[in-house]
Amino acid sequence: MKKFEIPQHFRSSFTGKIKQLRRTMDPRKKDWTPTNIPTGKFSFVFPRHMGFCYGVENAIEIAYKAIHENPGKRIFLLGEMIHNPAVNEDLLSMGVRFIMDTEGRRLVDWGELNAADIVITPAFGTTLEIAAELEKLGVDVKKYNTTCPFVEKVWKRSHEIGEVGYTIVIHGKYKHEETRATFSHAQRNAKSVIIRDMKEAQWIADFVEGRMEQEQFLKNFAGKCSENFDPNVDFQRIGVVNQTTMLASETEEIAAYLKQVVQARFGADAFADTRDTLCYATNENQMAVMELLQVPAELSIVIGGHKSSNTFQLATILNTKMKTYFIEDASAIAEKSIRYLDLKSMEIKTDIFDLTASQGSICVVSGASCPDTIVDEVVSKICEVTHTAYQPDLWLEEWSNNMENK
Repeated sequence: MKKFEIPQHFRSSFTGKIKQLRRTMDPRKKDWTPTNIPTGKFSFVFPRHMGFCYGVENAIEIAYKAIHENPGKRIFLLGEMIHNPAVNEDLLSMGVRFIMDTEGRRLVDWGELNAADIVITPAFGTTLEIAAELEKLGVDVKKYNTTCPFVEKVWKRSHEIGEVGYTIVIHGKYKHEETRATFSHAQRNAKSVIIRDMKEAQWIADFVEGRMEQEQFLKNFAGKCSENFDPNVDFQRIGVVNQTTMLASETEEIAAYLKQVVQARFGADAFADTRDTLCYATNENQMAVMELLQVPAELSIVIGGHKSSNTFQLATILNTKMKTYFIEDASAIAEKSIRYLDLKSMEIKTDIFDLTASQGSICVVSGASCPDTIVDEVVSKICEVTHTAYQPDLWLEEWSNNMENK
């Protein structure tokens, strides 16, 4: 796999070494067991796969390259490059400006831009409409395009099945940058509709099977389907693709359900197989976290930007079994409390929680957009508040020796 040039301050001397050792010992990814690091008081348990994925490292490399290659020029990002505050704040500190916020609201007017400006496309990609606006201004939208290759794979497959008459059903969050971009690309040559979850997939089934009137259907999906969408015609042939950071198992469940519905109504040719568009990195991280459910642990700490969809999915998986705290960085942890994002209310809350009382294992997980250095800082902070010696070099040596003796 390609090695990317990313800033040294995102590279880790502890978590990164664990990941490298696991890759060396298991290059074909056959061993999904978590990494257990005893500290003397308790164990830190890390999933087999975590942290920066291919698409994120690719985006970081290109963005920092743009900065270093263009001294003195104005540099803009269409929006947050990835959903991690530390990375985005670092870019802002280097003079980069964001043109839009995460929901597409304009922060910089198009009139402020000119052909001499550098505009970076984020990892989520962008819509065809925005790309066209920039091209009108003479801005080069291709030179520093950090769109994840796996997002582009979804676009390509959508284009392929759209050309032969399939409607694109997009499983994603309607306001998410990637979903907006995928919707824009998909509807270029195909009817398209966005669904959030299985409940909305069932609305499609209700219409196809005659339990919902067209008026109600169009009301339910107002603003979420392409122009002149006709559910009487457009659901006769469908394919399901996803926002790559959604729960892969949920996308598969939705696809299997809608396949059964449309094939029963319109025949075997009514459904296009799009399983090859599921992002391997998202899938690996989710599968690795599922392995943690077998660990005798009562506590997990999930680290990543609170706007990060892929990190939210990891926290959701762990929360089915153990108390899970979704935090952004080490500043969330204090001597007797922890500040976290509540997964149900989506509000920031603080628990009065004494980490010194933790027994056994603490699962530590990071999302695909979280630098390993932030994980190191969280581990160090946990050691600090539990009065445990932070000895990463010793831990790694002992763990490596134990693995070799197995």
